[in-house]
Amino acid sequence: MNARHLAIALAGSLSSAIAVLATTAHAADAAAPEKCYGVALKGQNDCAAGPGTTCAGTSKVDYQKNAWKLVPAGTCTQIKTPNGSGSLTQGPGPA
Repeated sequence: MNARHLAIALAGSLSSAIAVLATTAHAADAAAPEKCYGVALKGQNDCAAGPGTTCAGTSKVDYQKNAWKLVPAGTCTQIKTPNGSGSLTQGPGPA
């Protein structure tokens, strides 16, 4: 392979790599995480869960309505628990 063919092949590979990176970055932006309430198991919530909790890992019961987990955008309300679906809004704390 001569230098010209090598340069053309390298340019094609580089443009393909840039296209993949741009697509991946766009997909990451589209799937930014959102807070999903009522889906965390006891002690597995993410930080600042609401009244009755102080930070990550402080939820008192499974599926606590005021405790949240970060999930990919658009998936929260599709998550099923024994208490129903996940919620984008905070519910009451445990009794």
